[in-house]
Amino acid sequence: MTYHPDHPPSVGDPVPEILRTWMRAFRLQFTAPSWEHVLVVIMGCVLAPGKRTISACLRMTGRAKTPHFSSYHQILNRARWCPRAVARVLLALIVARFVPEGPIVIGLDDRIERRWGRRITARGIYRDPVRSSHGHFVKASGLRWLSFMVLTPVPWAGVVKALPVLTLLAPSERANAKKGRRHKLMTDWARQGAIQICRWLPNRQCIFVGDSSFGTHDLVHAVKHRATLISRLRLDANLFAPPPARTTRTIGRPAQKGAPLPKLKTLLSNPATRWHQICVSAWYGHKQKMLEITSDTAIWYRPGTPAATIRWVLVRDPEGRRDPQAFFCTDVTLDPADIIALFVRRWQVEVTFAETRAHLGVETQRQWSDKAISRTTPALFGIYSLITLWACDLLNENSSPYAASWYRKTHLTFTDAIGAVRLALWVGDISQHSPPNREHDKIPPDRLIRMAEALCFAA
Repeated sequence: MTYHPDHPPSVGDPVPEILRTWMRAFRLQFTAPSWEHVLVVIMGCVLAPGKRTISACLRMTGRAKTPHFSSYHQILNRARWCPRAVARVLLALIVARFVPEGPIVIGLDDRIERRWGRRITARGIYRDPVRSSHGHFVKASGLRWLSFMVLTPVPWAGVVKALPVLTLLAPSERANAKKGRRHKLMTDWARQGAIQICRWLPNRQCIFVGDSSFGTHDLVHAVKHRATLISRLRLDANLFAPPPARTTRTIGRPAQKGAPLPKLKTLLSNPATRWHQICVSAWYGHKQKMLEITSDTAIWYRPGTPAATIRWVLVRDPEGRRDPQAFFCTDVTLDPADIIALFVRRWQVEVTFAETRAHLGVETQRQWSDKAISRTTPALFGIYSLITLWACDLLNENSSPYAASWYRKTHLTFTDAIGAVRLALWVGDISQHSPPNREHDKIPPDRLIRMAEALCFAA
């Protein structure tokens, strides 16, 4: 059965026109038979509370008894569409709306999606980063994902948010061994994803921000000619002075490095180290934080790899509440305070992971085929970005957060964004079906709005 825009499904609620308008940029990425099913699945995913299964989406859109329910499942496990092509369109929309000029800051981080089941071939056993500590190791069974997120201020939120644009599945080593494929490390996936994004944005400056697991020589050399990389640096990293200038008497190959420099950890106790005080906003969730920094340029070298020129920044807490940290940037011209400010944006990546679990049901999906698994989680992350984007049409700095009088909520959050989008879909659908000349309303309008809000802001 084929559905077309002029012939909506006979079973269930029709797709609101506002959703068709929002999704117009993705139309060419799907075939005509699949497009109407895609809209229904997205509508159900946005409106449904709790689990994000295809069945839940169908029930929420009034299609629990449709005889063609398998067609909706095939959107994930069989339909012809390319997730990377969809990611490219999503990236273009976000950049055009939030970062029309200037550098594009992209955070990258990996996440374990807890999943069990023998039929999930890409599953592996990993260290649980949430429940583990330095002295306690907790295993977690699941899928490992690498997500690239645009770190940009969002007008209606008034803060920087992390908007996922490209999410890649990194199969476990055991899964690759069973299929006879070469195992790729997380840095390999990061390198491929970063290069892909740079190709999608050929005329824009990209700054990638990652945690210590992405602060490697291989990733530095992969992206240094295409983009800037900011990450953590070990306090015992091998840093060297620039090589001496060659003269007419110099023989042999050009030197890659000069004399070794003192370790960064020795600078912490050196009284000759000159520290500068800066104020950083939103330091790990705090409003403002005073820090002391010192910085310089150096050659970062490891045997077997080419030397890389970096700017390192050593940070210490004057109050002594946090351990000293070191960061590096492949762009030596970047100001040290700007390097810290850009790295602090990465904190929003963790916020996005938490909000996608709470509001979009990540880890509640029940797909088992390889294709459906590789598509579902990236789609949920992409819907998070789409909701943030759509909320710009519905919210502004003057909008009031959804909260009771006894709860002091001063800023709009993703809860308000998804609530506003749900309300637009519900009200648009109700208005679409209401006759123009009604004698009277059986339900008072204010009560109808309260009922809609109860659905929109359901946990």
